[in-house]
Amino acid sequence: TDRFRQQAQDDQKARIACMGLAMDLVASAMQETKLAAAALAVVNELSARLKCDRVSIGFETKGRVEVEAISHTAVFDSRMSLVRLIGEAMDEVLDLDAALVIPPRPDDDLGAVANAELARELKDVAVLSVPLLEDSQAIGVLTLERTSGERFDDDTIEFCKTAGGLLGPVLNLKRSNERGALQRLREAALEKLQIIVGPAHTGAKLVAVVLLATIAFFSLASGTYRVPAKTVVEGAIQRAAVAPFDGHIAQSFVRAGDTVEAGQVLCRLEDRDLLLEQARLNSEREQAVRKQRQALADQDRGQMMVLAAQIAETDAQIALINDKLSRATLKAPFDGVVVSGDLNQLVGTPVEQGKLLFQIAPLDAYRVILQVDERDIAYVQLDQPGELTLSGLPDRRLAFTVQQITPVASQEEGRNFFRVEAHLQTPSVRVRPGMEGVGKIEVGHQKLIWIWTHSLVDWARTWIWKQLP
Repeated sequence: TDRFRQQAQDDQKARIACMGLAMDLVASAMQETKLAAAALAVVNELSARLKCDRVSIGFETKGRVEVEAISHTAVFDSRMSLVRLIGEAMDEVLDLDAALVIPPRPDDDLGAVANAELARELKDVAVLSVPLLEDSQAIGVLTLERTSGERFDDDTIEFCKTAGGLLGPVLNLKRSNERGALQRLREAALEKLQIIVGPAHTGAKLVAVVLLATIAFFSLASGTYRVPAKTVVEGAIQRAAVAPFDGHIAQSFVRAGDTVEAGQVLCRLEDRDLLLEQARLNSEREQAVRKQRQALADQDRGQMMVLAAQIAETDAQIALINDKLSRATLKAPFDGVVVSGDLNQLVGTPVEQGKLLFQIAPLDAYRVILQVDERDIAYVQLDQPGELTLSGLPDRRLAFTVQQITPVASQEEGRNFFRVEAHLQTPSVRVRPGMEGVGKIEVGHQKLIWIWTHSLVDWARTWIWKQLP
């Protein structure tokens, strides 16, 4: 029992020692940033620890193994006979997908021809080649040689297999980091292509077929290309009601959104001061007229002329007052809707002459204003048809026709827009000035794939042109 316990302890110590050596190899590889330096550190460490005369590492490239590092050799030529023999031995490991040892073990029936040739040419007493694995796939080979001493025992072979499994991901990561962006992109594309054309991955193949069929359909089918634009409805004409003179607001009868008829009173300005001024001027005129009559009786011609001038001046002032009094009541010029103006909260406040009080638009004459993005303005032409959907009438589409394109851009939300005016073909009583929505102008027929991708393609062209020197 003690002998079995001692044997178990010795085996456990051996496994711990082997694992410690494997972790030392991984640590040596991770200390170096470059692949060549990491590979050289690993082969030198293995050569010293396992008493090998030469240890080599190679990585698979295009189906063949290229030797990356040879122990105690900083520089070597890939055309050397030594490097060629080691590379062929490593290729054999990839072909057979198994670890190979020379002299072969009694139960080994793989027939390691290239490894035997390596041992014969270099007079090695023992050769061991194990694959470097990542995700159970060989990405390289580790080859150990002894020109003297003992053969590789089973423990050493198992250790080297374990080391190959641990070193594979570390070295392959460094190898990937040293590849160029184009090479990594090409390898990723080839990997995805292998998934599609390979024997497995039925789901991926089905998705690829559906995607190709969709692309083919959109590349062959055509549709109507429509330019979208933010839209607002305005009256074809808008009449402004402004303050006719400096004064105060006495009464307000309407506000924005109200429908008015021609001649309907909108508001009144305070006229008390005007009436007082009118009474004063009438009194002055009567006095001047009496004085004129007295001068006529006295036959004072000079006084008569002075008084006649005063009467004419007073008549002019009275006419001005009467005109202001007639305009103190603002009336609607036609049937329409009040677009802007609400004076209910401003009664009694002063207003200056010319201040905008109301804006009125007709009920039966509208124009559609579309803000077309500068990227799409080249497709828009006069007389092109389109459809409009308003936020207040989402269930209706109103047809319009482009009438005018303003060649001046305005900036909004960091983008440039052109003002395009259109005429509604079928006016609706539910449409009101100021309503907003989305309009789409029909500019012609294009392939569906162009309709969906031309914005992205144009952006890419602009970005590439910007980046070019």
